[in-house]
Amino acid sequence: MKSELKVFSGNGNPQLGAAICEYLRLSPGQWKLTRFADGEEYVQVLENVRGTDVFVIQPTCPPVNENLCQLLIAVDALKRSSAARITAVIPYYGYARQDRKDKPRVPISAKLVADLLQAAGVDRILAMDLHAPAIQGFFDKPVDHLLAAPVLLDWIDRQRYDNLTIVSPDAGGTERARFYAKRLGASLVIIDKRRVQANVAETMNVIGEVEGRTCVIVDDLVDTAGTLVGSVAALKGKGAASVVACFTHAVLSGPAMERLASADLERVVITDTIPLDEEKAKEPKLVVLSVARLLGEAIARIHSNSSVSSLFV
Repeated sequence: MKSELKVFSGNGNPQLGAAICEYLRLSPGQWKLTRFADGEEYVQVLENVRGTDVFVIQPTCPPVNENLCQLLIAVDALKRSSAARITAVIPYYGYARQDRKDKPRVPISAKLVADLLQAAGVDRILAMDLHAPAIQGFFDKPVDHLLAAPVLLDWIDRQRYDNLTIVSPDAGGTERARFYAKRLGASLVIIDKRRVQANVAETMNVIGEVEGRTCVIVDDLVDTAGTLVGSVAALKGKGAASVVACFTHAVLSGPAMERLASADLERVVITDTIPLDEEKAKEPKLVVLSVARLLGEAIARIHSNSSVSSLFV
């Protein structure tokens, strides 16, 4: 007999959790999420989950450490409540940029987070647009890696841009950009970038033809927007008619909003894997697309043991 499906949402992105539950036609799981006076996280499950198939929706977005800790404690609470299977739905996987030793004596924090999740009792991971797809290999548990591409591709296609060119802001994102270009029948451009230090990048050279074309930059995340501003300047310097940027994860920390407002960008398209505060949402260049239906469908398919990869065929 198939176990009952239950979906719980943490404090990382309650709006997305509610939208996923609405798509699944489920009432959100009931639990108490609070903190002690000293800041310690406290989770109490307020309904019976014994023998159920539980999905916990919690991006590890800012405040990263609080959301990560709440996820770990929530998983432990569900495990000790005898849930049959616990899937951590992590729309945005924090610490993903620390996925290798690129300097002496530094941690591989993305692996540490994977170990913590497994130690807490996670049976499965559902993530979206990991900064490094190889992070899937850090887990000994099954990982379903979703792409926001269907949502972003649909938006780009509906704009009917003339002379469309897809741009990768660095060599590492070439495979992603090539996928978009192939689906849209567009040309491909790569920006050669040299990173000086964390959150600081120097744009070097545009590889490909952009003069008079509509350039759509695609990447997994935008943080301080330094790379984006440099990419826009490089494209405009080569004669691009207009520039649009599409990202899955809108981290938007530090001077990001000021940079977006001043950059010569037509639109900045993001998804709701990370919630926007009210002030950031006022930026007129921002277009927010929801991934709730995509995540909801993936949850339904995992629960029914159906194919998830067919969502992207």
